[in-house]
Amino acid sequence: MEILIDNRKGEVFDIPVKSFEWKTERIGKASSFEADMYNDKPLEFPVEGGAIIRATEGNNKIFYGFAFEDGIKKSGDMSIKAYDQLRYLKNQDTYVMPSSTATTAIKRIAGMLNLSTGILEDTKFVVPGIVEDEKEAFDVVAKFLDSTLIATNRNFILFDNFGKLDLRSIENLVIPADDFYIGDDSLLYDYEYSKSIDKETYNKIKFVRDNKKKAKRETFIAQDSANIKKWGLLQQFRKVDENMTDAQIKELVERSIKAYNKETKTLELSCLGNWKVRAGRMLYLYIAKLGIKDYVMIDECTHKWQEGVHTMDLKVKVV
Repeated sequence: MEILIDNRKGEVFDIPVKSFEWKTERIGKASSFEADMYNDKPLEFPVEGGAIIRATEGNNKIFYGFAFEDGIKKSGDMSIKAYDQLRYLKNQDTYVMPSSTATTAIKRIAGMLNLSTGILEDTKFVVPGIVEDEKEAFDVVAKFLDSTLIATNRNFILFDNFGKLDLRSIENLVIPADDFYIGDDSLLYDYEYSKSIDKETYNKIKFVRDNKKKAKRETFIAQDSANIKKWGLLQQFRKVDENMTDAQIKELVERSIKAYNKETKTLELSCLGNWKVRAGRMLYLYIAKLGIKDYVMIDECTHKWQEGVHTMDLKVKVV
């Protein structure tokens, strides 16, 4: 394992690593990297705010980001916390975004924030213009990607790929089962399974559009009466762009009820580690006791490395 620190002053140095955690989340957060190291010469080898942190193991490029916190004890034990460049999407501003694809919007925001980009796949669907005041850039990106998902049923993931922002469809982030899988007799040593109607579950979708010409508010509704009776009313309300047509709104409502009118099923897995795994990717999961033999999406992934032992904790969504 090698962790290199670049204070951007023309010198790069490495510090012995005791342990670290690298955490990725699928939606709305930068990946974080927290390391425990040993540095008995902090004045000679300082870690300054904004220092570039690179973590690799052999040919595996694990993390590239920037130091935001550091601390040192009398014993020489040192801690560092760093984030990848998605951290800068927390910057707040007024964002006036014209109608465009999510790809174009992300390119524009990356340019505004001076972020490096890599593979940005074309999402194709044109999202109506967005105006957000006193919001994080993350909020704008989320609206473009959510609108694209609801309208096209295509899910795109924005993540930092070792110093470059990538936007990829989930179909292109699948780890083939013949590469490796997780489950009975493969990496897995513990799990916890849960079901919920408390998160992202709606049995009634209500969208409204303000019609200024007629001076009234028009309502579009889709609902599942059986599930309302079973679960109680779980409603999502949303105001849509006034330029959307009736047909567009009706299609959006139908897609939304299809997407959200169901329980969410979550698995928390504890496994031996593989650096290919990160939030947003899909992998094959086989657990006979739960009847799971399918690809699942990773919502959260925490890699842990300590003295050569590599493990990971995963939260995955089950269809």
